[in-house]
Amino acid sequence: MNATAEHGDLVAGIDSSTQSTKVVVCDARTGAIVRTGRAAHPDGTEVDPAAWWDAFTQATAGLLDGVSAIGVGGQQHGMVTLDDQGDVVRPALLWNDTRSAKAAAQLSSELGGPEAWAKSVGSVPVASFTVTKLRWMAEHEPALADRVARVLLPHDWLTWRLLGAGVPPVTDRGDASGTGYFSPADNSYRLDLLAHAFGGRTPELPKVLGPAEPAGHTPDGMLVSAGTGDNMAAALALELGVGDVVVSLGTSGTVFGVAETPAADATGTVAGFADATGRFLPLACTLNAARVLTSAASMLGVDQGGFDKLALAAEPGSGGLTLLPYLDGERTPNLPEASGSLFGLRRANMTPENLARSAVEGMLCGLAAGLDAVRRHGIEVRRVLLIGGGAQSAAVRAVAPAVFGVPVFVPEVAEHVAVGAARQAAWALASSSEPPTWQGNTRLALAEPTEAELAEGHRIQQRHLSAREVEHGIPADIRED
Repeated sequence: MNATAEHGDLVAGIDSSTQSTKVVVCDARTGAIVRTGRAAHPDGTEVDPAAWWDAFTQATAGLLDGVSAIGVGGQQHGMVTLDDQGDVVRPALLWNDTRSAKAAAQLSSELGGPEAWAKSVGSVPVASFTVTKLRWMAEHEPALADRVARVLLPHDWLTWRLLGAGVPPVTDRGDASGTGYFSPADNSYRLDLLAHAFGGRTPELPKVLGPAEPAGHTPDGMLVSAGTGDNMAAALALELGVGDVVVSLGTSGTVFGVAETPAADATGTVAGFADATGRFLPLACTLNAARVLTSAASMLGVDQGGFDKLALAAEPGSGGLTLLPYLDGERTPNLPEASGSLFGLRRANMTPENLARSAVEGMLCGLAAGLDAVRRHGIEVRRVLLIGGGAQSAAVRAVAPAVFGVPVFVPEVAEHVAVGAARQAAWALASSSEPPTWQGNTRLALAEPTEAELAEGHRIQQRHLSAREVEHGIPADIRED
């Protein structure tokens, strides 16, 4: 096959997310999407990795003919454990499995405390991270832990399956930086932290490849790129520059931007990840994003369109209702056992319209707190790029500029993680120093807040922070106008 990407070469990108596998096939030079596929994953917070392969096979059926290279973007943090024969030891624990919350708290307080962890690996352990799941396994399933010969991330496992038998697993620094035992600043594993968390065990870890370094080839000759984590792949798709910050509204909510220097936040609010280009990706994450909207719509007995109509019919501020949307616990702030809370309920504001709008405002306020957090760690915020399923909500688009306090751009609808994985595959195929430029083909729609909207958004955000202080004792960090 060609060593460089020629005109007409096709590349494929895979997004193996929590809920499904999405695939896009793109022109390697332009990024134009020529084919797409999708297949569902089983629900839950743990899953047999074989389900991902089944979904991959279903989603790519008939789509990979003529494809020269493929890359995998995967949900971060999940723990895939293999024995010395390469068989799965136990179902993979996913990022949103919070059973390791106690283990996370223990690890955070050990080995010098949160500040030492942040300095060592860029992040403070929380229940999402692989290292905390390994501690949980060591304590609760020691016999299974003794069988573990290798630990992979979800995207690592899929890449390994693509490469075929006998090829050692690989990863990239972006996804590795979400494990809790890889230092983005030093670009190396911290095996001492792995052994400490896993009861003295040091299973084999995948080799960390460079941004454009190929992982190898499939048995039928298709080049396989290193792959990366889902947030890193989305950043690749959007070709982030200075001042760009992504707010992604999927199952989880994420806020991230690209930086030239690593972050180390001892509070744990900002994870100091690496990106997929050799730079860094400071990121704040919430467990509660688009599902807040779908759950509220279900409670109100309406579909998404009906929910948007209700939310848009209410006045800004939801008549005084404030929702803390911690429906599945929360990661930012770190409240794994929390539940949702509704403040300010009165007979006069007990309407479907106000409840719908309070769900939108509450979800966005959680992400606005993340936006402030990455701003404090050196990320300049000139504009927000709003992506993910929740970004298609008309109510979210209307409210977001006021709550975020900056212009909001909504990129053209695309599977950004899959597109980013495809762009990485094109980069590896071309063997060039820089990835191909695709973003010029994507139109962006601008929504800029007015002065009145900024003032109202500020009031909404302050009510959210004050309610959080009352309910959870977290001091309200009042944002300046």
